[in-house]
Amino acid sequence: MKKHIVVLTGAGMSAESGIKTFRDADGLWEGHDVMEVASPKGFAQNPELVLNFYNERRQQLKEVEPNQAHKDLVMLEDKYKVTIVTQNVDDLHERAGSTNVVHLHGELRKIRSTGNEHDIRDWTEDLNIGDICEKGHQLRPHIVWFGEAVPEIETAIKICYEADILIIIGTSMQVYPAASLIDYVQSDTPIYYIDPKPALSNNGKVNVIAKSATEGLKDLIDLLIQ
Repeated sequence: MKKHIVVLTGAGMSAESGIKTFRDADGLWEGHDVMEVASPKGFAQNPELVLNFYNERRQQLKEVEPNQAHKDLVMLEDKYKVTIVTQNVDDLHERAGSTNVVHLHGELRKIRSTGNEHDIRDWTEDLNIGDICEKGHQLRPHIVWFGEAVPEIETAIKICYEADILIIIGTSMQVYPAASLIDYVQSDTPIYYIDPKPALSNNGKVNVIAKSATEGLKDLIDLLIQ
């Protein structure tokens, strides 16, 4: 039976593909205050701005490709059971070939009805005011905004509890509840943390690799598949 590797990924995982994170720009995300474009209040106040913002992010996805770190995680599936729990809303893990991905904060290429959070559908083009579901409700990005519940968190907790190895890549470990997932692994589970500016330090339980996602993961995979 294959050992189970659980990988927690954040913005640093996709940075080398050219996808920016608001944490790089003093609380701005692509020039916008995050609360304007990533909160229910922002959507209520200016839905057109919010829809246009995510339309631009969705179009940007067509211009970027998975980087080597995304591809290397797929290689691990030859020897391990691999589950990826990502804070990222892009689809680069799936496009690289990963077969088991949980999106904590939603997905850019999905939308849902404002009248029914379970009415989720695939969407690759622009979403505009007046695009409605069959019951007449405006459609919105399938993104977990600030102040909203994280529907997949219980699934992620269970996955982390079952991990034989935990790998954390490119996350500040400051966004909750995602940052708390490290607390749900078993006490004897090895933890590897890859980040060029790591928020955690080596402490006997966490093994820090202070490198970019592509460089650090290459080093770790050499260790794991030898």
